[in-house]
Amino acid sequence: MTLTVGELFDELPGRLRTEAAAGLERTLQWRLTDLDPGVWAVEIKGGRGRLIPGGVPAPDTTFSTTSEIWLAIAEGRMDAMHAFMTGRMKVEGDMTLALRVPELFDTEA
Repeated sequence: MTLTVGELFDELPGRLRTEAAAGLERTLQWRLTDLDPGVWAVEIKGGRGRLIPGGVPAPDTTFSTTSEIWLAIAEGRMDAMHAFMTGRMKVEGDMTLALRVPELFDTEA
């Protein structure tokens, strides 16, 4: 089942793997363009995730890409590293944190 961008972000905090997030206090942000534009952040604190629609002023890591690319990554149809290496997704901020995202969240696939 394909989710909309809004549905995906609504579900994202619940997909956080608590054991992988233990001791982590960081904020990830996504800036999506094209069909379903917007900014969403997920604050990770105390092993839990909290969605912040509209984002935050100073996230630790920001991912910028199209809605289509982000949905493909989140659903496990596209590798995030491949999207980054081919210029389909830009990453700003803490690159070490960015590399941990696949271990922090479950994908649908």
